[in-house]
Amino acid sequence: MVMGSLNQETEVAVIGSGPGGYVAALRLADLGKDVVLIEERERPGGTCLLEGCIPSKSLISAVELAESAKKAKKLGLTFDGLAFDIDALRQWTEGVVNGLSQGVTVLLKRRGVEVLHGRARFSGPRSLLIDGGATVEFEKCIIATGSNVAALPAGMDPTVWTSADALKLPLVPETLLVVGGGYIGLELGLVYAGLGSRVTVVEFFPRLLAGADHDLADVMIGQITPRLEEVLVESRVTSVEPADGGFRVIIEHEGKTREGSYEKVLAAVGRVPNTSELGLENTGVKMDDKGLILTDGSCMTDDPDIFAIGDVTHGPMLAHKASREGKVAAEVIAGKSSQFDNRSIPAVVFTDPEIAWTGMTEREAEERGRKINVGRFPLAALGRARTLGRTDGLVKVISDPDTGLLLGVGMVGPHVSELIAEGSLALEMGATLEDLMVTIHPHPTLSESLMEAAEVAAGTTVHVGRSR
Repeated sequence: MVMGSLNQETEVAVIGSGPGGYVAALRLADLGKDVVLIEERERPGGTCLLEGCIPSKSLISAVELAESAKKAKKLGLTFDGLAFDIDALRQWTEGVVNGLSQGVTVLLKRRGVEVLHGRARFSGPRSLLIDGGATVEFEKCIIATGSNVAALPAGMDPTVWTSADALKLPLVPETLLVVGGGYIGLELGLVYAGLGSRVTVVEFFPRLLAGADHDLADVMIGQITPRLEEVLVESRVTSVEPADGGFRVIIEHEGKTREGSYEKVLAAVGRVPNTSELGLENTGVKMDDKGLILTDGSCMTDDPDIFAIGDVTHGPMLAHKASREGKVAAEVIAGKSSQFDNRSIPAVVFTDPEIAWTGMTEREAEERGRKINVGRFPLAALGRARTLGRTDGLVKVISDPDTGLLLGVGMVGPHVSELIAEGSLALEMGATLEDLMVTIHPHPTLSESLMEAAEVAAGTTVHVGRSR
């Protein structure tokens, strides 16, 4: 429905139709609630579906398929003429996005969720003003407005690409400078490198992917560096100016200033919560100094009739976290006993090789002064990895040295995005090393690596030398 002059009442208003908002709306409808979902975009799905996770993984899949094909010579497969049709790739990606977005629309319609289009702002503690003058009066509300790309650094020309711009695949530049060596910058940098761009990555911190444990990141960095033109850590971009159909860029690196020319520049400098223009001052909702909404374990804000989920709250800005919180908020509103009390939220970086972790990391254990037991199993010792020709990686389990209780799991290698859920399940179930060890894993599979890592930690491994 396109907003016009409309005043209505509803039991629950949900602001935002991303993976948190639309899931909350569907769960509320299933629990018998009258729901109005308010979305300012023309299509549902939020950043994740429309200009984030889904289009990026569509492009990543295509590029990594090409990379796998190039590496297939060692398996006895040779061919000529591998090339990308950029128009076809763009159409494929948009087709994936359209199909999933239409699927969300169908689900909402079947559940009887009314969708209003326009930007919502709180005009009072129980009312929303929508673009065009319409109002929605509610009994309960869920804020699921997500996040947006952070403001460009000082000196950055406003015509540089954001991640949303890059995912539209407007062109494949001859040279591309990626500002930011986190997961967004690395994923998109590798996409464009795979499509033919010469890619330089500039990272302010001493390491790429600073949030990951070093042993995991080092494997990935070693594999991706040859695919990049240059990687500059402990560096920062101080100026970006249009010049000669591209950009003239000034970079501070190793205490010196250097100048470079790039056809395109991509700023991958993080995200900020969409809370600044919600009119929260007209409610009892409280925020911290970063603009994040404060909530309790039931996703309730300081205003008991307003809930908040996803990127506008504390914790990692991940779609699967938002979806889980959406279900919790919906169930609490419907009078059920529900809490966001998950022990772990898995994180995945879709580079090649992939990195994934869940629960406590070694870095966090060190910061807390926590004693841990770590078991690492190299994929080079795994049969399935060898059959794939992909032995670049490892799986590790982190446990309590006294009880064997599993505290965390980390992995780097092929398809670890599909393996990490077992680690999260083990943590949620309160599993021990023994639980992982005695669970029979099918052979030969990559999943065996988790069992093998547990055996290394327990000192009972037979496939690699024991840790001392």
